[in-house]
Amino acid sequence: MTQWRDDQPIFLQIRQRMIEMILNGAINEGDPLPSVRQVATDLSVNPLTVTKSYQSLVDMGTVEKRRGLGMYVTEGARAALLAHERDKFLKEDWPAIAARISALGLSAGDLLKDGDEK
Repeated sequence: MTQWRDDQPIFLQIRQRMIEMILNGAINEGDPLPSVRQVATDLSVNPLTVTKSYQSLVDMGTVEKRRGLGMYVTEGARAALLAHERDKFLKEDWPAIAARISALGLSAGDLLKDGDEK
């Protein structure tokens, strides 16, 4: 059973899963996305939720609709998504991480140590 986070709409969480699949090569440029019905069944969500997540990928320009065939990853999607995810990380995630590092008094050396060293 899929665990959903309460801090973000489910359609955004599904979109993020698709982005991660494209970035890690599970879905390549030119490949079809899994069908809306299949994803909805696999994740036990409403097909409209999956459709909304796919539409947000279309809006980003990384997926295209092909009438009668489904949704396909566009050429250049991986590079565009990588740039998007890096920008999002630096603007949204990194400030909180940097603040936490500072609050804990950690140095760059502390962060770069091998996990076995303590």
